[in-house]
Amino acid sequence: MEAKTHAGAAASDEDLVSSEYLTFTLGSEEYAIDILKVQEIRGYEQPTLIANAPLFIKGVINLRGIIVPIVDLRIKFKLGSIDYTPFTVVIILNIARRVIGVVVDSVSDVISLNANQIRQAPDFSGSFDTKYILGLATIDTRMMIVTDIERLMTSGDMELIDSASE
Repeated sequence: MEAKTHAGAAASDEDLVSSEYLTFTLGSEEYAIDILKVQEIRGYEQPTLIANAPLFIKGVINLRGIIVPIVDLRIKFKLGSIDYTPFTVVIILNIARRVIGVVVDSVSDVISLNANQIRQAPDFSGSFDTKYILGLATIDTRMMIVTDIERLMTSGDMELIDSASE
């Protein structure tokens, strides 16, 4: 007897392999990123400001002897007014051999998704850039934007990797 999916078609082994994602909120939207990129989650603390940094780079913190740039994704994604509350957290990421912190409104949980649960993002005909979106996932009534956090953090407009390696 072969394995069947809910639609009745034979499931491939690749479709059944699940990956874990950390989910977090920015404004009213929920996002998911690969848990393997996450080093730790910390409460928000005011970083040391860096002169002439882009607005979305809040500054740097000293994390056990490592200087970590802090990016506020809410500012980067132009989400309007930004409030720092007790729920505001910094997700410390390990990306491209660099440690980078991202500020988010709150962290939700860790979920498992397989390839069948992630749908391709719709084509918005150039109205905004979807190259950092891996797809959309739905679990029960929740819809999450599955984000390629490494591609986003290493992109040229983030000014994090190139300037730091010079």
